Amino acid sequence: MKKELIACLLACLSPAASEAAERSPIRISTHETDLILTITPGGRLQQAYLGKRLANESDLASLPYYNTQGSDGSSPAKGWEVYPGSGAEDYFEPALAITHNDGNMTTVLSFVSAETKKIDDNVTETVIRLKDNVYPVEVALHYMAYGKENIIKSWSLITHREKKPVTLWRYASNMLYFENAAYFLTEFSGDWAKEVNMSLQELKFGKKVIETKLGSRAAMHAYPFFEVGLGRAPEENEGEVLMGTIGWTGNFQFTFEVDNAGNLRVISGINPYASAYELKPGEVFATPEFIFTLSDCGKGKASRDIHRWAREYQLKDGKGDRLTLLNNWEATGFNFDQPKLEGLMKEAKTLGVDMFLLDDGWFANKYPRANDRAGLGDWEANRSKLPGGVARLVQAAGEAGVRFGIWIEPEMVNPRSELFEKHPDWVIRQPDRETYYYRNQLVLDLANPKVQDHVFGVVDNLMKENPGLAYFKWDCNSPITNVYSPYLKDKQNHLYIDHVRGVYNVFRRVKESYPDLPMMLCSGGGARCDYEALKYFTEFWCSDNTDPVERLYIQWGFSQFFPTKAMSAHVTSWNRRTGIKFRTDVAMMCKLGFDISLKDMDEKELAYCRQAVANYNRLKDVILNGDFYRLVSPYETNHTAVMHVGESQSKALLYVYDINPRFGEKLLPVKLQGLDASSTYRIEEINLPEGARSRLGATGKTFTGDYLMKVGLSVFTTSQNNSRIIEITQI
Repeated sequence: MKKELIACLLACLSPAASEAAERSPIRISTHETDLILTITPGGRLQQAYLGKRLANESDLASLPYYNTQGSDGSSPAKGWEVYPGSGAEDYFEPALAITHNDGNMTTVLSFVSAETKKIDDNVTETVIRLKDNVYPVEVALHYMAYGKENIIKSWSLITHREKKPVTLWRYASNMLYFENAAYFLTEFSGDWAKEVNMSLQELKFGKKVIETKLGSRAAMHAYPFFEVGLGRAPEENEGEVLMGTIGWTGNFQFTFEVDNAGNLRVISGINPYASAYELKPGEVFATPEFIFTLSDCGKGKASRDIHRWAREYQLKDGKGDRLTLLNNWEATGFNFDQPKLEGLMKEAKTLGVDMFLLDDGWFANKYPRANDRAGLGDWEANRSKLPGGVARLVQAAGEAGVRFGIWIEPEMVNPRSELFEKHPDWVIRQPDRETYYYRNQLVLDLANPKVQDHVFGVVDNLMKENPGLAYFKWDCNSPITNVYSPYLKDKQNHLYIDHVRGVYNVFRRVKESYPDLPMMLCSGGGARCDYEALKYFTEFWCSDNTDPVERLYIQWGFSQFFPTKAMSAHVTSWNRRTGIKFRTDVAMMCKLGFDISLKDMDEKELAYCRQAVANYNRLKDVILNGDFYRLVSPYETNHTAVMHVGESQSKALLYVYDINPRFGEKLLPVKLQGLDASSTYRIEEINLPEGARSRLGATGKTFTGDYLMKVGLSVFTTSQNNSRIIEITQI
């Protein structure tokens, strides 16, 4: 594959091709957005336009280009170079920075050729080839445009033919430019159990950088996505907004730089921190995919475009079903045995879910996994707890009438493990310093192919021995600490990048070997949530915080970029001040699961949960595949409301939550979205406790879609932690 890429690049980098290249604009388009690139008389590739799709092809010729040099050829002018190198005329952050064999740190890329091909009726790929006329360095810029979904995905391939390796110290995936009166950035930050907090700030002159340096549990503090309001702060349904995300499960970096003229450039890519990369002659350096969309109808439309694109093209089994489940962790922790688990499997069947998921604590014998201090790395069933092994658990689940899934954390190791004793050289740690342990564990060195084989073997061995395994929850609890790779030796500056590439190699092998195997991406909660990893996982775990009030904020934040079928939400015993209905109704808006002991419920609570599962299964297509609308923000009121609308607009679900209303506060109607204005809909409150009657005045009544979207429904109350789910059916 690498040889083919190099041949493709080199074949097009000839003076003849450059001479023959037309100066016509390069148009990268969706049904709603145009990215127009032009070539200056000096041969430089510039961004001429990024915005709403232009109706007339003839107007492209009227777009200005911004020549990097002034008319006299010497003084710099306004330059919007698409992929600027370091050390030349541009005064701001470069996309590419290279130290050449002779020590020179300047790179200037000139246009060679551009080619656009049709992948299918909806998708086009444009490849633009650039080269340095002094040094044998080539870059291929790739753009995939998804017409209906209004998404553009971009990445770059960097290669060279110098005699010795060159050093890459900047290698962006993409650079975009904007010219507006103001710019407002929404960033997402957090920590364990308080993920994706949203905050808004205006960008002024200078740089704002969002980045992470954690290596493996990379998104623990900063998240790999952002929103930029262009001209004003974006609202849910109004304002022009750029929404972008990078597909990289390691250190990423977004740079937002407002220049002296008040223009904004947005640079996205791998964080080059401690990662100056020595690129060999002929080797291809592929940057991660940067995915973005532009909306002039606010954040809500942009989110729905990303959701549809993800389900159709990026998320593993994006158009398929999802399994509801019962997890054992809240019920047992590490304290379980085979009979106890078999009892929980019967509870799963009673609850009506599809699967029983066994969490941490099932493995290791020499150093039994009785807590988080030992056993990690030794992936054989603990004979004391599970004398029948995993095979008996799979069999018992089948006998109970449910499927069986299992938790693993194969990228990590406890020092108290047989794996560490046998292969201390497989671990990332400093050779001559005191070792620091995060959560009593260390990270395996996935830059090492032998370690990749081992990690793949964890899944492969379990599947070969237990082909009935239906699901994996894949955890990653530690960032990279004690940063040193025994495998890389004198190439420690490659560790952060080669480690992630090793992780992807394992993910790829698992998917190729078991393409239909559902897997949950977990990282101490929501610290892995990127669209490269989600090519290999059907869903991700948003947070270990399952307090339903907190989850309303967490799910609101993640919904900006991820469809609800990718977001796992469990009903647990967190925050017992909220009833089982509120906790279940919050989890119902995403991919539903339970992590709670049924023995702690009374008969009415259990009956409610069973009814909720039945409703979820009945309405699953709308929940998992429908368009998602955020109606009332928990950040702005004491309430929140969201809704799903099925593709045909014949069925919708409205979710309403009163969080902490004030006494006697004014309650406003909620205006619905996404319905057919000309249709009539029946309103019915569902998920009511046994024997309870709906107090919703609209239940059982009919309204036009036009009325529901313009006038709305009075659905909020002044009761704390009150919830409603309302089924809306076209008649």
